[in-house]
Amino acid sequence: MLSSEKLSQLLTATRTIATQVGAFIEKEKLSFGMDKVEHKGFNDLVSYVDKEAERQVVDQLHAILPEAGFITEEGTSTTRGEHYHWVVDPLDGTTNFIHGLPVFAVSIGLMAQEEVVLGVVYEVNRRECFYAMKGGGAFCNDQPIQVSKAPKLSSSLLATGFPYYQFDLMDKYFSSMKLLMQKTHGLRRLGSAAMDLCYVASGRMDGYFEYNLNSYDVAAGVLIVQEAGGRVTEFLGGNNYIFGRNIVASNGAIHDEFLEVLAEDWK
Repeated sequence: MLSSEKLSQLLTATRTIATQVGAFIEKEKLSFGMDKVEHKGFNDLVSYVDKEAERQVVDQLHAILPEAGFITEEGTSTTRGEHYHWVVDPLDGTTNFIHGLPVFAVSIGLMAQEEVVLGVVYEVNRRECFYAMKGGGAFCNDQPIQVSKAPKLSSSLLATGFPYYQFDLMDKYFSSMKLLMQKTHGLRRLGSAAMDLCYVASGRMDGYFEYNLNSYDVAAGVLIVQEAGGRVTEFLGGNNYIFGRNIVASNGAIHDEFLEVLAEDWK
């Protein structure tokens, strides 16, 4: 297992990598056009910016921890390490980026076996770097962050994401949204799971839920929420939220009530 000192060194290096790659993305957005968009699948968009950003991230992460493997969105490297692997989304919020909407981020998590031990999310447009290491608290641009103190759903603001495929679950999802709209201050859809989680961690949102997610969407943000004092589960309370394809994150105080609402449609 990595020592706390080594993990701290890796966190500092990872923050630098995320910031540098974020600067590349910020530069490219100035000249980006829809003619440069590719389709991986239905509503699943990608561009040379995603691919080059991932190449830069992977190359630099490999240099600082050669024994680690990778789980990456664009498949730059799919080597699994014996003990450690990086979980990388080089541009979380690609659809926002392509359309010029200013919410997208570089997301990098490090897992030791099945546990996330380091997480960095760099939001490009606001130049905000959210980060955490296991047992070390959560931060944004060197300032400690913590989840909100909203005591119940009726005083909360929630984030979510809309499905862009697997539409057979839409009726359940919209039913949950309808219930939550009536029990909260409202729902917001930012278009980046990594940022939804960071906004829960920093108290800007009180909770977040979404299905149809991948590990690289959430790995870094999950640790940041937990280190900021929040709670993360699956819709029905399970703990396979990194690979289980659905997630609920909250400030902790509203979590049980949140799960009770979701259980009405997902049990």
